[in-house]
Amino acid sequence: MSTRERILDAAYQVMHTHGLAHSTTKEIARAAGYSEATLYKHFRDKTDLFTAVLMERLPSALPALLSGLADRAGRGDLAATLEEVARAAMAFYTDAFPMAASVFAEPALLASHRAALAERGAGPGTVSAALADYLEAERRAGRLAPSADPASLADLLLGACFQHAFLSHFPGPRERAAEEHRRLARDLVAALLQSAAPPDRPAR
Repeated sequence: MSTRERILDAAYQVMHTHGLAHSTTKEIARAAGYSEATLYKHFRDKTDLFTAVLMERLPSALPALLSGLADRAGRGDLAATLEEVARAAMAFYTDAFPMAASVFAEPALLASHRAALAERGAGPGTVSAALADYLEAERRAGRLAPSADPASLADLLLGACFQHAFLSHFPGPRERAAEEHRRLARDLVAALLQSAAPPDRPAR
């Protein structure tokens, strides 16, 4: 395993245990078995490391799925694609929430984190933007009603996924989380497309 991979593994464990706000690069480097100087040879700062953890270490297909959505526009089963996005989003938000939540309790840290993400063209808004772009392409392809608002549809779907992930942490881990994700994704997408289907045919 490369040095970078070991640092990412350690960062995921430390951030998931203590939250982003209470995780330090010194602690992460120590957990990986390296010095901070070695860590900074591979990552600019903690935000850079956190972004890499989200993209490369969370057990979710969301980043890869979003990057390939443009190729799916006008092809395949629209509902199935959106259900896949919803399931991946729920898994992503469920795992990311314990890491990211602590940042919102510290305004100064949140401001610096927000600025660092903006500099990289990253942040939570990129997920909604990618899905909205896909839905806009589907609208142009005639698979959504001309009056459909892709940005609102994306926010509705992802907002419900985030709420489910947020609330799931209160009762604790669930053994049947994947089954719940499948059921909720199916119901969410069915409701969403019912309101956005073209008048002459169902949105599939």
